Amino acid sequence: MNIDKDQILQLLRSQGDDAKAQQADQELPGQVDTERDAGLLSTLGIDPMDLVKKLGGGGGLGGALGGLLGKG
Repeated sequence: MNIDKDQILQLLRSQGDDAKAQQADQELPGQVDTERDAGLLSTLGIDPMDLVKKLGGGGGLGGALGGLLGKG
């Protein structure tokens, strides 16, 4: 699943983790593919599956499933 880097940065900052947000801003591409970039996300302390659960409502099938599961 593709997630915009800015969404990840906002999530990290909302959790009070400015240091990781700054590191993520430097290391992550603009569009983060949770499968392709799983290793990089892990080095930042981010579980790709948790990320999909928290930010997966970005549209497409993930957004539809998020709405069905009460995320919306």
